[in-house]
Amino acid sequence: MNTISFSEIYTNYYKRSFLFVKSYVRDDMVAEDIVSEALIRFWETTKKETVEHPMSLLLAILKNGALNYLKHQTVKDSATESISSKMIRDLNYRITTLQACDPEEIYSSEITGIVEKTLQSLPEQTRRIFEMSRYESIPVKEIAQELSLSTKSVEYHITKALKLLRVALKEYLPLFYFLFMR
Repeated sequence: MNTISFSEIYTNYYKRSFLFVKSYVRDDMVAEDIVSEALIRFWETTKKETVEHPMSLLLAILKNGALNYLKHQTVKDSATESISSKMIRDLNYRITTLQACDPEEIYSSEITGIVEKTLQSLPEQTRRIFEMSRYESIPVKEIAQELSLSTKSVEYHITKALKLLRVALKEYLPLFYFLFMR
């Protein structure tokens, strides 16, 4: 991992990291800032040392960045008397769920089991296309060429798999973005 360039990290992790952070902070510009800082910190860390679980490290950095922002936002919003109690409850809920997010448990047997069960329920071709796209990082055009399909057909199969995974992982929706969106 320590030989990967920043542009590769950015290309591979920006969108999923952005969607994860935005699901908590709910502000595009803030999410962009948090993700940019997190990706730089992740890159710098992987340059200096061997990281045993890079995805867990990245998720922990993103979590802490979002958590720091939300805590600061809570203090700021509490100082403003015009904030409604519903907004405070919602903010506290997002803080609590983000604090409960344990990067080491993301790949737990429960989530892995849900993903595997969902993938096994897919038709063989849909499952294979999804695995090629998300697990092997093969571009849509290459998958289409290899399987003699149109790019639209490949995109259809990926979308179908993502929809089923989104439903199956509804309780873990922010993590769904981090794990599968590109």
